[in-house]
Amino acid sequence: MLVPLSYNLRSLLVRRSATLLTVLGIAATVAVLAGFLALRGGFESLYTTGGRSDVVIFLRPGSTSEGESSFPRERADRLIKTLPEIAPDESGQPLAAMETYLAVRRNKAGGGGETNVPIRGIQPASLKLRDRLRIAEGRMLQFGSDEVVVGRKLTERIENCRVGDVIQLNTTPFRVVGVLECPGAFESEIWGDFERMSVALAMPWASAVTARLAPDVDVAALSRRLEDDKEVPAKVLTERAYLLSMTQMLGGLLAVVGGILGAVMGLAAVFTAMNTMLSALAARTHEVGILLSLGFRPLPIFLSFLLEAVLLGLAGGVLGCLIAVPLHGVETGTTNFNTFTEVAFAFQLTPPVLLTAAIFSVLLGLLGGAIPAWRAARLEPTEALRRR
Repeated sequence: MLVPLSYNLRSLLVRRSATLLTVLGIAATVAVLAGFLALRGGFESLYTTGGRSDVVIFLRPGSTSEGESSFPRERADRLIKTLPEIAPDESGQPLAAMETYLAVRRNKAGGGGETNVPIRGIQPASLKLRDRLRIAEGRMLQFGSDEVVVGRKLTERIENCRVGDVIQLNTTPFRVVGVLECPGAFESEIWGDFERMSVALAMPWASAVTARLAPDVDVAALSRRLEDDKEVPAKVLTERAYLLSMTQMLGGLLAVVGGILGAVMGLAAVFTAMNTMLSALAARTHEVGILLSLGFRPLPIFLSFLLEAVLLGLAGGVLGCLIAVPLHGVETGTTNFNTFTEVAFAFQLTPPVLLTAAIFSVLLGLLGGAIPAWRAARLEPTEALRRR
């Protein structure tokens, strides 16, 4: 026979001050954990939402990102024209583009110092490969001219990134003619013509080649073949796999920092919950003796006290999630350690994040209530009845 749930609820209400303190402690821990998970989720979703499995990135063997990679233009051109796996466009030409990629120091808006902004030189085929791209303001750049389009998230964060502004790259002024929107990290980049960017940035090579593959191409087989190719050796990654690899360093760091803070604050919350339940046991020892005398077995007593601790944890979890909800959609920026460029993204407080936070709060309650519940279950009825 189990102890009625109403008994536990009344007990929590009677000890409202201790209950509130415990709930607030658990809520603070859960809010911090949910915040870090939302931050990590927002950063990772920035790179994973726009990746495609039929688009591949060709990098120099041994490089881990576009910023580290370089292809002599003759080799990149040979790769594009000789690989039968590359799909043709509507005119029969290979649907592939050489691109440059470089991090350039730019001033933050509002005098917030400097940061690295990614500059990408593109060819006309680059626009066909990113078919989810659209111009939100102004127009697309004219190839062959000193014009650029900027990602939407740069317009408020970086100086001279509005339509009509001029961006100076070395000695070449580039006119901003449009603001682009595109799922993923492209909204934190500045795009210009490949040829003009190569001259302005003194980069007479291609950082990478991006291409769409023909249907049913085995990417793994293509990668193995090009690794040992004597003429055009290349590292091959699908766009989805490449973008996912860009989240490893910062995503891992956020997970470690969030885990450490969650563990430290969680330990304090566990001790708070344990102290609350031990105080409850001390005040209700006589009641426990009565329950045992009425025929309740030690296991129901144990489960009753444990249930109170779980309710405390769950209440703290709900409050902590409510505290973290306003973070959803808030935009922030940080340095991606894989490319050492700043990217802007929004906190993503998704259902999995909330579920993880709720499970964590229940776990805190269980850990905090286990010892008091065990002590309550081991009380002898006659000894408990003598206490007041």
